[in-house]
Amino acid sequence: MKLLAANGPNLNLTGLREPQIYGSDTLAMINSELMNRFPDVTFEFFQTNSEGELVDKIQSVERDGFDGVILNAGALSHYSYALRDAIAAIKKPVVEVHLSQVFAREEFRRKSAISEVCKGTVTGFGKFSYFAAAFALSELLLKDPDLRRDKK
Repeated sequence: MKLLAANGPNLNLTGLREPQIYGSDTLAMINSELMNRFPDVTFEFFQTNSEGELVDKIQSVERDGFDGVILNAGALSHYSYALRDAIAAIKKPVVEVHLSQVFAREEFRRKSAISEVCKGTVTGFGKFSYFAAAFALSELLLKDPDLRRDKK
């Protein structure tokens, strides 16, 4: 099984930026722990501060042979219709992830432009949000092989 763990703007600062909200683990530490906890999964890790690069990466999911996507789009989650359309255009399952509990934060963070086109959302568990998403995708893909064959 091959999963893309894609991260959007400012997630390169994870562990440094507001650790009281986002935690003290860096993105590299989270990625390493994902690989250790899910040794049967091949991960590719991607982070960009560019909306267009993230859209391009999502559009490449099927071509590059990914079975699913763990996506922390950061602030793009709340307003990027371009990203929403890219997710809707692919047939692989995408799980939206947030480190913080977005529903307990500022009003603008409580609405996601991408949730409706994602398989599910995990929010508020810090780095464990990524692990929960990886577990859910792994289980879904193992139990329903049709999800691996270009179905949403």
